[in-house]
Amino acid sequence: MKALEIAKDTYWLGVVDYDHRDFHGYSQSPEGTTYNAYLIKDEKNCLIDTVPAGMGKGLLCRMAHVLEPEKVDYIVCNHMELDHEGALAEIVAACKPEKIFCSAMGLKSMEGYYGKQMKDWPVQAVKSGESISLGNHTLVFQETRMLHWPDSMVTYCPETKILFSQDAFGQNIASSERYTDEVDHGDLVHRVKEYYFNIVLPYSAQVLKTLPVVGQLDIQLIAPDHGLMWRGDAVAEAVSLYKEMAEQKPRKRAVVLYDTMWSSTQRLAYAVGSGLEENGVPATLISAKKNHHSAVMTALADASALAVGSPTHNNTVLPLIMSTLTYVKGLRPKILVGGAFGSYGWSGESPKILQEYLQNMGAEMPAEAVRVQWRPKHEDLLKAHELGKAMAEALKAKCDA
Repeated sequence: MKALEIAKDTYWLGVVDYDHRDFHGYSQSPEGTTYNAYLIKDEKNCLIDTVPAGMGKGLLCRMAHVLEPEKVDYIVCNHMELDHEGALAEIVAACKPEKIFCSAMGLKSMEGYYGKQMKDWPVQAVKSGESISLGNHTLVFQETRMLHWPDSMVTYCPETKILFSQDAFGQNIASSERYTDEVDHGDLVHRVKEYYFNIVLPYSAQVLKTLPVVGQLDIQLIAPDHGLMWRGDAVAEAVSLYKEMAEQKPRKRAVVLYDTMWSSTQRLAYAVGSGLEENGVPATLISAKKNHHSAVMTALADASALAVGSPTHNNTVLPLIMSTLTYVKGLRPKILVGGAFGSYGWSGESPKILQEYLQNMGAEMPAEAVRVQWRPKHEDLLKAHELGKAMAEALKAKCDA
């Protein structure tokens, strides 16, 4: 388990987890993630971030190829979430550092997680703009509160022009490659959108405030805590992608989410999709039963309209639809146009519930919910098609405005 030198005297010491699937409540595809940590060798040797609990030995093994762990002088904790600092106690015990640096909010998190265990740890809270010298390397700290935790900060080294960005600019990719230019570009962009829309999206306002600060730095390498590093020209692409995703400008595409019991609502979903597509708005159809709820958010990275369908079950919406909508609402995507539909046997409350839920999420509802009893007849499918058409026209008007 050798370390990788990413700049003179700067090393990647991460751990690749090919088996991880549930990441912060979303299911990344298709093969795990990477927990990155970095080491700078200098007059003062500095470790930047660690790894989850149970993976500390992997980090220490990589480190031992370039530096004995007990020679680490400083540890920087950019983000105290346990996928990065779960092994912190183990690493502190092995390294016995002179100083541990984190943000003021990071110190609160550290105390919350480690309590009495950190009684003798030499922790120092730092503020934006503060710096430390390692000898030939300088580390400058910048708080990035709510990207995506209150404790978050990034660390910049002007000598190597590396931004250690913690969760920002990360992706869930488990591979032998370490750089974004070594993998398929289309897959990379998909993974970036998947990560952003399932993790970072609610903090887009903070992203837009932080990007100008990052833009003032001379960066040749972005080293995130998950996935692959961005080097050279890819740095500008990473910043541009984040700006684009944070702005959430209107996108001429729709998502049709549905669940079904006896295929009636499914048939309505396909009719709604047809109405969208035939009127100039491509649609992605997603079955709640056959897809993880995070797939909906990933699809919404390229869409500004959402139609939702469910049969009525116990006078309400099917549970998978409701849980998915709860997840989506919490991430706060800009859904400009919505639509609701569903079938029923007896009471038929579901479409109205969905209509109101989408309205509460800020979506314009250009047509009444489509409510169909028993199996949809031809005229019912036409109504669903018309719903798709109305959504398409409303979305195109917003995109072209």
